[in-house]
Amino acid sequence: MASSMVRKTLQTLNAFALRTVTSTSRHFSFAAEAGTTGQDPSSFTFSSDASEHPKLAATNRDENIYIQGPQKKSPASSSVTMPMSFMTGSIVGKRFYKNVTTREAEDGNGWNVMLDYRTLKTPSKRNLKCPTLALAKAIAAEWEFQQTEGIRPFTMPLMKLACTALERVPVTRPKIIEHLMKKFHQDLIFCHAPRDNDLTKDVRGLQVEKFGPITKWMESEFSFKPVVYTSFFGGKQEQGLVNAIENLLKKMDNCELAAIDAIAAAAHSLVIAIVMFRGRLDIEQAIELIRLEEDFQVDRWGLVEGGHDVDIADLRVQISSAAVFLGLSRKH
Repeated sequence: MASSMVRKTLQTLNAFALRTVTSTSRHFSFAAEAGTTGQDPSSFTFSSDASEHPKLAATNRDENIYIQGPQKKSPASSSVTMPMSFMTGSIVGKRFYKNVTTREAEDGNGWNVMLDYRTLKTPSKRNLKCPTLALAKAIAAEWEFQQTEGIRPFTMPLMKLACTALERVPVTRPKIIEHLMKKFHQDLIFCHAPRDNDLTKDVRGLQVEKFGPITKWMESEFSFKPVVYTSFFGGKQEQGLVNAIENLLKKMDNCELAAIDAIAAAAHSLVIAIVMFRGRLDIEQAIELIRLEEDFQVDRWGLVEGGHDVDIADLRVQISSAAVFLGLSRKH
């Protein structure tokens, strides 16, 4: 089941990536340099034979895409280090490895991904250690999926989430939770269209039908009834409900919080993220709720190709990858 979910997610990512790569204006620069000073903090480093990777130059340094071989190192000390700008651009260079494998971490606590003999590392040069073998194999599948002519970091969302859980979440937990709670009062699930407007009454009917079971579950689960409002500026939720949600977030491990943060950002809804976390919504149900109003308008006025369809594909990638990451990172 997990492997089929990962395969389906990767197929969706590839289709979306190939469609949008020509329109993206963001560029990804990296250097495969080792033992140099003044190196860009977003550089991509790995051990390699210099003859295999000639340097490519561009006139604009800010948009450089180049590879420069480092001095040779022994296989025992070699690694692959992910850049800080990972997942922010298009094709970053040719595939420099042949085999992708996983192995148990040296301390026996977690699993590593290996590109040939090199241990995959995070932007801060720590071994990328996955809590479960399933997650390590899924990230390995992302790397195996890369084509010979180019590595596409934006098709590796599980890798991005793993780096986030290992490096960003541990040092910014209070800020992440604070940000999530600030948005909680303006949650998508709590906001209904006005009932006294002919243009929005049909939308409101859908929201009552689809959002109603979620708000009822929230009341049953946390013993406080959510406040439903029609203002774009949101409404103040009861402090008891706020405290209950905040305490739930504080109890989450780093992988769970990284996934919740990613889902909430894509969905504009912490509630949807939490309901998915508790296993009460699957990916398709979540996407239906997130796009409820927009899909209503598309049905009425039509779909804009290159706009709505790309947005749908992007949302599907973000929600499904975070949901898959959440499931694979849990120790059963």
